[in-house]
This record gives sequence, C-alpha cells and structure tokens, in this order.
Amino acid sequence: MKNYPTPPFPKQAQPVPGSQAKMNPLPDCGEESYKGSGRLEGKVALITGADSGIGRAVAIAFAREGADLIIGYLDEHEDAQATAKIVEASGRKCVLVPGDLSKRDACLQLVDKAVAEFGRIDVLVNNAAFQMTHQSLDEIPDEEWVHTFDVNITAMFRICKAAVPHMKPGSSIINTSSVNSDNPTPQLLAYATTKGAIANFSAGLAQLLGPKNIRVNSVAPGPIWTPLIVATMPEEQVTQFGSQTPLGRPGQPVEVAPIYVMLASDESSYISGTRFGVTGGKPIL
Repeated sequence: MKNYPTPPFPKQAQPVPGSQAKMNPLPDCGEESYKGSGRLEGKVALITGADSGIGRAVAIAFAREGADLIIGYLDEHEDAQATAKIVEASGRKCVLVPGDLSKRDACLQLVDKAVAEFGRIDVLVNNAAFQMTHQSLDEIPDEEWVHTFDVNITAMFRICKAAVPHMKPGSSIINTSSVNSDNPTPQLLAYATTKGAIANFSAGLAQLLGPKNIRVNSVAPGPIWTPLIVATMPEEQVTQFGSQTPLGRPGQPVEVAPIYVMLASDESSYISGTRFGVTGGKPIL
C-alpha cells in the first residue's frame, strides 16, 4: 500500500485552469505505477479534460490496457503533451484536440476528429469541468454560472449526441459527476448543481441508449488532488484539502482511474445507469 501525501499541504495558488507540473506535491496519475492487462485491447476512447488530474490518470490507464486515445483539453498544452508522451510510450496512439467545450463547435470538432482518425468511438469519457469558489450567492456572476453549466453539462449533452451515431453496440459512456451531487459544498454552488445534473443525465441516458446496447454510467469522485483545486480554491482551503474525509487525505488521480477501466471494459457488460463513488469514505446516496 503506497503512502500518499496527507495535509497540511504548502500554500499555493494558480490561475485557472491550473498546471499539474507546478503543483506541490505533484499528483500521482499512475505514470510509474499503473500496470495494464489488456482489458481495453483494440478500443478507441475519447476523453475530455485528459491533460491532467483524473483525465490524465484515465488516459494512462486506458493506454496501458490497450486503447488508442483522443484527448480533449482547453489550452494546457504543456500538460496535454506530457500526457500524450506517456500514452505513446505505452505503445498507443494519442491525438490531442484543444478547444473550449463551452462552445458547440468545439464539442462537434472533437467528435469529428475522433471519427476521422479512428472511424468510431468505443468509449466516451466526459470528464472536463470548471469550478470557482464563492462565499455568497451575490458573488457569482451570471456569466460564470452559465459558463459552468456550458462546460460541465451542456458540453456533455452535445458530445454524447454527436458521438452516439459512431458508437457500436457494447460501447460505453462514462461521465464524471462528484460527491457534491449528493452533499453539495455551498461555496461551489454552480459546480455542485451541475454535478447533480450529470448524475441525473447519466441515469436517464442509460435508459435511452439501452436498446442500442450502449452503456452509460457515472463516477462520483470525492476530493481528488488535481490542478482544479489549486486554481479555484483559497490557499487556506488548499492546505487542508481532503482532511475532512474518513481516510484523512485527498485521493490521487491514479486511485480513481480503475473504476473507469472497469466501466469501459467488456467485463461491465451488464452495468449501466449506475453511479460509483470514489470518495475516501464519504458515502453517496
């Protein structure tokens, strides 16, 4: 059992969206530790927000399980290229597609690129997210509220709608929700609200796509040590991030990736419409 970092962490802050390379301590995305066993051999996976954090960990795990990847990200080119280098070193193809998923065209272009490169999508992971911390309702700008919904849930709808025609029976969609969908942090009001919407969207979509034999599930992480944290939370909160969990620490991205692998694999052929918590002991309903 690896001993992962525990709070207190050094005070640190970054501009949005944050850089993984500048975090202290560095998140563990499985760069050295994740070992594959061919569970996704020959599959094509599209992952959004895969430049860093949970998305990078999922990309590494998928590649080492045998999948080729399309990676969507905003503009964190250094982090995205680092992810691609790891994927390619694992013997898999990796196509990087930057773009602002709050825009409809960027969502469609991401799917179009996946189809142009590989002809199909076997696994779709909607993981990209935006959040900001506010102490009161009055502090939340209208534009930021709309942007949070555009990135976190509207982009998910658009990408799913565009991708499904290119997904064969047996394909899998995995959406990243959050423990906030059940137990919303008031200072993350917009983010938490979208995460509840994602849980419901995933459960409903699983029923719509069941006749096509396309499975849909969601994952609800708890506090995970990613660039989103140091870029959107006050420094005082960052120093104690994850300390409130029963395990007393934040999770590392590598600890979240295995549930995505399971849900993407053919082993989960009868699992759909379900949400899986990776929360360090905090229950989800």
